[in-house]
Amino acid sequence: MVDDDTRLRELLKSFLNRNGFRVSTAGNAAAAQQQLEALDFDLIVLDVMMPGQTGLEFAGELRKTSNVPILMLTAMGDPEDRIAGLEKGVDDYLGKPFEPRELLLRIQSVLRRRRPVTTAEAPNRVSFGPMQFDLALGELTHKGKRVPLTDAEIALLRALGSHFGEVLSREALCKTVGGGTNERAIDVQVTRLRRKIEPDPGFPRYLRTVRGQGYRLVDA
Repeated sequence: MVDDDTRLRELLKSFLNRNGFRVSTAGNAAAAQQQLEALDFDLIVLDVMMPGQTGLEFAGELRKTSNVPILMLTAMGDPEDRIAGLEKGVDDYLGKPFEPRELLLRIQSVLRRRRPVTTAEAPNRVSFGPMQFDLALGELTHKGKRVPLTDAEIALLRALGSHFGEVLSREALCKTVGGGTNERAIDVQVTRLRRKIEPDPGFPRYLRTVRGQGYRLVDA
């Protein structure tokens, strides 16, 4: 839990402790970075407006080295501000003020996306070009080398990989990725994912747009 509001940090820590989570807190990005270097975390709840490095700046730096899920707390109501968070690799966001129960549900939703798919018809692994994606592990490799993915990118690839070659609408992807994601946010996540899997993201070969319908994953 990274937030410069001491009272809010402690209240939420107590609430989440009562609901089965072990919580560490930090008042700014620098303190959070120190903890990340010492411990492994399942998820980060990150405030946007903090002294020093902002939450958006910290998320952008963190995404260069880690795929730990990030749930961002923001007082910014403008959708463009939330889109900016998704572009930095944030997995979900929650506007302030909020009910602690909603925060708990969103945390559970983000963590649930890490669970392996259970659809009997779904393949265990899909290949496209030099890439392979293990649906159960949520692991993407390029010529055997692991490619780091955010939690939302894993959920997106699982959905597309489970229906390899089929077109999935933005609406269907919203339901799969979850976390209050809207159709514009799906487009942002697709753009980010293409940067990791496409030789030329401007002319995608594998994650294709089907005009007026949605997206599909193919082996070009």
